[in-house]
Formats: sequence, C-alpha cells, structure tokens
Amino acid sequence: MSLADLTLARWHAMEPAACTRYAEEAARQVDGRLVRLEAVPQGTGLPHRAVIEREGEQYALIPGGEVTVGFDVEAWQPLPEQLLSYQEESLAGGFGFEADPRDCLARVLTPRRTVTLPAVLMAVEAVRLPEVPAQVPALFAGRGLRLPCPDEWEHACGAGATTLFRWGAACPADVSPYGAGEGPHRLPNAFGLRIAYDVYDSAEMTSDSGFVYGGDGGEAVCGGYGTLLEWLPLATANRNPATAEFLGGPEGEDMFSDFNARPVIDLG
Repeated sequence: MSLADLTLARWHAMEPAACTRYAEEAARQVDGRLVRLEAVPQGTGLPHRAVIEREGEQYALIPGGEVTVGFDVEAWQPLPEQLLSYQEESLAGGFGFEADPRDCLARVLTPRRTVTLPAVLMAVEAVRLPEVPAQVPALFAGRGLRLPCPDEWEHACGAGATTLFRWGAACPADVSPYGAGEGPHRLPNAFGLRIAYDVYDSAEMTSDSGFVYGGDGGEAVCGGYGTLLEWLPLATANRNPATAEFLGGPEGEDMFSDFNARPVIDLG
C-alpha cells in the first residue's frame, strides 16, 4: 500500500475498511496512532475523515492527486444579499472599491487551476508563530515539519468545494466572522481541520510569503467595508495580499505572534 496513490478521487470512493488501512499506514510512517476515522456530516462532499495523533498533536490525513483549487471569479454569481451589501455598504462607503464586485474579488482570490499534490498530514489546529516569519521554516524542519504551500492550503481548506467559502456560497446570516458564536465557519471542515474560522484570529502564513490565508486581522470588519467583504477574508482562495504584505514588513516582525502557521508532515 503506497500513500502516494492516495488521491482525493480514490478517497471519495473508498469503503471505511480501506480508509482505515490507509490512515493506519500514515500513522505508522510518522510514529503516530490513528485516533479516529469518522463519517463526515452530509453536505461536506467527503464520506470519511481521519485524524492521527503524533507527539501529542493531532493531524488530519489530506489525500492528494490531481485536484482543482482557486476560484472562478468570472463564473461567480453573487447572491442577492451579497450584491446588495456590496452596493449599499462597500461602494456607498466611499472606500474606492471597484464598481463590479468581481473585479474586487479578482484582486485577492487566486484563479481556478488544476494542480497535482501529494497526500500529507496537516495539523488540525494551526499554531501561533513561534518566531519571526523568516525563522519559522527552520524551526518546523527541526521537528520534521514544514509549512504548506498555497496550493496545499487551499486544497486542505476547501476539500474539493468549488464555492466561495469552504461551507458554501453564502455569508452565514445572523452571525459574525469573528468572536464566539455559531455558524458553519466554526465547524471542522471536511478533512477535520479547524480552519478559516475567524477573520481576526485565524490568518495563516504559508511557504510563499505573498500568501496568507484564513483571515485579514480584522481589517475589513474594523474598516466597515460591508458584510460581503467582512466575510471575504475567510474565502478558501483568498490569499489576503495586504495581510501578507503586513506580515512580511517591519510591522509584521513586531506582531508575528498574532499570526499562525499550520504544520505539515510529508508521507512516503
């Protein structure tokens, strides 16, 4: 059994016994143990998810293969409430946003593309940056870990979903994209990751300094940009370029502990 053959398409089609075998092999390779293989709630697009414990930390098994990531902005049809928010809040606020919301999204979302990725283990919970961003890769490598590349992060977050957000097309009603409360952004994703759940608290660096995913530090909320743009930092393909620029600059070096990274373990 080779984990190199563990593709997302194959995982979709597997029975629980086969999923268990692959998950146990992944655990064996990293001197860990399979702590749970569970059925995924309906609507997430996957039948099962596996979580492995290694050195007291939990990692989700992320199948790879040929997958599609990014977002097709040209094909996007904003929901009526999203279009209303953009017109009456974002544009009316005088922030200088583009007249067409698609142009606004195109500035921050990565394009739709097909990539080939390895199967990996990825931490269920991101960790606070232990040091300035430039030092993080070496610190992770000393523990047999690495940062995810942007394609891996988007794939792990979206788990095959083609919608703007990992949970669907809509901004959840009657809840906020930050702080305590209910909502689909608070739930584990299809792979079992706690990811893209708070615009203030869940921004994560990747192996590419120009790509920070999962949050914008609260910029859109504090700026009063409107409901759609307040939620947009949690979009799966949002690389949050302004946040990445901040983290990579002198101010980011002083505030690195407010940002996160999600360790990855390679599998053979």
